Amino acid sequence: MDSSSSAEGTDPAPAAGAGSRTGPRRRDRHGRGMRGPVAPPQVPLSVSRSETFRDLVLDSVERLERRWPQLAEVEFLVTDVPFKESPAGDDGDPSWSDEAVPLGRALAAGKDRPARILVYRRPVEIRTKNRDERALLVHEVVVEQVAELLGLAPESVDPRYGQD
Repeated sequence: MDSSSSAEGTDPAPAAGAGSRTGPRRRDRHGRGMRGPVAPPQVPLSVSRSETFRDLVLDSVERLERRWPQLAEVEFLVTDVPFKESPAGDDGDPSWSDEAVPLGRALAAGKDRPARILVYRRPVEIRTKNRDERALLVHEVVVEQVAELLGLAPESVDPRYGQD
């Protein structure tokens, strides 16, 4: 036989690692099809718990900003857990008591930073069973912290405060 048999398409497959493949490299292990995302982006499964929680805080803030436009100057932050600072804290007060875990914290404006309201994600999540309860508790925490920052009663910040 001569070398003309390879022109008929009977030549052996290229050796692994030879780099002679044409087209994009595909990953199709064990014949199961192409790998892809677990869920498309529009499906709630692709949103993390922290992103969902942040959205609850932002929804609550938007509701309050309509009534209190000065909240546009306040930074609203979400952190996973409360952190214990030095005994004096940022504003001269003790950071928090060892008796109860706080759900949020209001920090007055400093000379080089705006006023801040922190909402602690994990303590809120632990105290709620589902998304509706979580949304209610997040709103209550935000209202309480805004009231503390503004020096008002929570009922005056949001007339629906404390009502289910």
